[in-house]
Amino acid sequence: MANVHSQSLAALAERAGSAPRSEFPRFIREGAPQVLIALVGNPNLGEPELLKLLKRKNLPREAVQAIASRREAGHSYRIKLSIAQHPRCPRQVALPLLKFLFLFDLLKVCQSPAVPADVKMVAEEMILKRGEGIPRGEKMSLARRATGRVAASLLLSHDNELIAAALDNPFLTEAHVLKVLSRTVGVDELLVGKVARHAKWSRRYHIRLSLLRIPSLPFHQVLAFVPDLTVSDLRTICLDQKMNEKVRKYLWTYCEERLKDRKQKLKSKSSDTDPEKSAGGRKPSP
Repeated sequence: MANVHSQSLAALAERAGSAPRSEFPRFIREGAPQVLIALVGNPNLGEPELLKLLKRKNLPREAVQAIASRREAGHSYRIKLSIAQHPRCPRQVALPLLKFLFLFDLLKVCQSPAVPADVKMVAEEMILKRGEGIPRGEKMSLARRATGRVAASLLLSHDNELIAAALDNPFLTEAHVLKVLSRTVGVDELLVGKVARHAKWSRRYHIRLSLLRIPSLPFHQVLAFVPDLTVSDLRTICLDQKMNEKVRKYLWTYCEERLKDRKQKLKSKSSDTDPEKSAGGRKPSP
């Protein structure tokens, strides 16, 4: 029985490799990898059929690789893009295709869940390199729609609206913002102010700590942030030599006062719970 099935598949594959275009719909829906691989070698296939095949996420790796080697792939931008986005596209096939893609198609590759991580990373690097010379309008689109890493790179601009758009990017994470704020080279005052006033990021504990280390943070923001931070964290950041000296002195004094208040509260609480002290030093009557 298995032998008969194998012979049937072999015959079907042979037919797929030379069938006329009228029979393509039947073979494109075929589930057997052997048949699909044979179909990709059919000389009668054109761009429409190849694109339909590439829409199949379960298309065998060998079939994707075979499509990439066809003449149509060299001439069709849509086929190149579909191959680069295919989850079963071999890395050695996908990477050379990335250089042919437009900026926002590279972004599609980065944001396709099934694309391997290393291919996404290379596409992201290409976006970062090309992004330096693109028009402002395209940069604004990237700031709003790009990956978190690309949005974070746009935070380093000196454009007020561009920074605002990047901070609102849904893929931007706290880790991205912290990395930008912790740069050894001075962080732009415009960015510091934007983050310090941002409805989302200004509420994050570790971002507040990072902002306090930056000399250009306005003093009124320092006053707003410190009540919600622990004394131990405030004392730790005071060791940072890059800090504004005025802020450092204020934080040391603030920490001492908070520790003093804490001791007084503990002492007062202890007195309230001690029966001898609460009775003026006399033992309570039996």
